[in-house]
Amino acid sequence: MADTPRTDRPTRFNVMVVGQSGRIGYEAALFAASLRHSDPDFAGRLIVAEPQPGPLWQDDPRIADSDLRALLEAELGAEIVPFRSDHFGQSYPYGNKIDGLKALPPDEPFVFFDSDTLITGPLSRVPFDFSRPSASLRREGTWPRIELYGPGYTRIWRSLYDRFGLDFESSLDLSQPDEYWRRYLYFNAGWFFHSDPATFGERFTEYATAIRDDPPDELACQSLDPWLDQVALPLVIHALGGGRQTLPEGLLDGSVSCHYRLLPLLYARESDAVVDLVERITAPNRIKKVLKRHDPIRRMVLQHRGAKVRALFDQSDLPRKEEQIRNRIKRRNLWMR
Repeated sequence: MADTPRTDRPTRFNVMVVGQSGRIGYEAALFAASLRHSDPDFAGRLIVAEPQPGPLWQDDPRIADSDLRALLEAELGAEIVPFRSDHFGQSYPYGNKIDGLKALPPDEPFVFFDSDTLITGPLSRVPFDFSRPSASLRREGTWPRIELYGPGYTRIWRSLYDRFGLDFESSLDLSQPDEYWRRYLYFNAGWFFHSDPATFGERFTEYATAIRDDPPDELACQSLDPWLDQVALPLVIHALGGGRQTLPEGLLDGSVSCHYRLLPLLYARESDAVVDLVERITAPNRIKKVLKRHDPIRRMVLQHRGAKVRALFDQSDLPRKEEQIRNRIKRRNLWMR
């Protein structure tokens, strides 16, 4: 993997992922194992934010597997910290990343990652400017979906900036054509960072709940499930003085992290180094005996089903759209999630 720029005095910061029952809990353990393997010098806290039972959950969302909890805390040095789902919960589990920011200590810089991420390089050496928040640009133009005779990108996005008193024009990438999705500030919510989780979380909550509960008229034909977090996130980052590429290119979503999303997609499209990493970190018996309880890890990684997925693709010439990758895997009955 590419060398990462070093700094003499890296800023100490906390890392947050969500952990809960089912797949996300096991993915959180994979994340923790990758962090410890790829950045043994990481000195911050690794916080696994765990939603607690309450009126917004039909079932208990906590990590039920006691061995998985022990692996996270005793073996991998994570802290499982509870949080209350005040605004989202079962109906919109992507909102865990918003409600869960309460689990982090205020006034301490943080980086949030989706649990389906691997740390592939020295995260502690990434030169974050926590005063200028940003988020992942590894995304497609998934929102909004422009309807015939409906409002275009400019009207839709401007309506959101106007709703919250934000300057729309300064958010635009003027190197991109008008009415082309890349002109407008849009992120994947797979990672983001800031100097204060309390400030960021309050703004994220305010914007996301307002858009959900009382969207502008221009959003009448737009789906917000599952896109709500990615609709609100650019507004939060813009409001807090951040924007695109406040980090050097090629680090997050590059040499230092990989948001693989689902294990079949990892084997289909990620580098040989990422495949080697996931197989290396699951090899120790103390980790393997816990993670094999999750079918996709057991079959894709430990039983080498992922190699069959990988053989379906030329990683240097992948299909242009993710949907095409998924469909090819499904036709061979190799899809898992």
